[in-house]
Amino acid sequence: MTGGAKGLWAGVVAFAIWGVLPIYWKHLEFMSATSLVAQRTCWTFLMLWPLLLLRGKGFSADRRVVAWHFLSGGLIAGNWLLYVWSTLNERMIEGALGYYINPFFNMLFGALWFGERHSHLQLAAIAMAFSGVLLQIPGVGHFPWLAVALGGSFSLYGVVRKRSSLGALDGLAVETTVLVPIALSWLLMEHSSVPEAFGDSWPHALLIAGTGLVTAAPLLLFIFASRNIRLSTLGMLQFIGPTAQFLIGWKIYGEPMTTVRLLSFVLIWLAIALYGWDSIRRQRVAGSFLK
Repeated sequence: MTGGAKGLWAGVVAFAIWGVLPIYWKHLEFMSATSLVAQRTCWTFLMLWPLLLLRGKGFSADRRVVAWHFLSGGLIAGNWLLYVWSTLNERMIEGALGYYINPFFNMLFGALWFGERHSHLQLAAIAMAFSGVLLQIPGVGHFPWLAVALGGSFSLYGVVRKRSSLGALDGLAVETTVLVPIALSWLLMEHSSVPEAFGDSWPHALLIAGTGLVTAAPLLLFIFASRNIRLSTLGMLQFIGPTAQFLIGWKIYGEPMTTVRLLSFVLIWLAIALYGWDSIRRQRVAGSFLK
């Protein structure tokens, strides 16, 4: 299997895991979003470094590389915080909207920084998706700032990671390393004792410790995919996650779905279909979806 094909499958699995993760976060409602993100950071750090040691292969990072990862670490931490906050505060569907429009940010950034070109039909799809976002205003009564921030920050994370020479595991290890001091400081300030920070019970503590695994596994897969396939292809795979999240928020947790709000999603789904159809029409061989 080629590196591009592996990247394609890595992206599919990563987005499928992200799609069902809101159910996991809902079981951690006893924590605030900030504490949960801080715990995610620390446990991801604890999970990654043993993997590096077992690998038995070191890596070097100069000041430029560390600077890029400090920036990418800040972007992913901010994205985590918005995502977890939306899940814990009954705004899962708006979070799904953010990840629906994220691929259109990928298309925009791919054109701006990596020379990826789009047809007139694809540009029309971007305009249709933007119209769907605007229709959210009467649908939910406010501008979907959460969705825009989620989509934009995650796309920028992918762009910044492309600037680094480090692989998926090494890069994520550097990102969590620079974030751990901030995360620990936050946990010490917010909680008066260690048991309080871990939910005061073994089941809660195990759920918290598991955040490292459920965070690192899909993120490593995503980073590997972002480095081996086109941003536009990554954008198409992205729709797996928000579809699952949308259905979970609506059908399992009963978040409100008005007619206008549903219409806005229909516009975005049509935009996705238009873009996907045009991409498949123009790229006749499967390899053209890869790097």
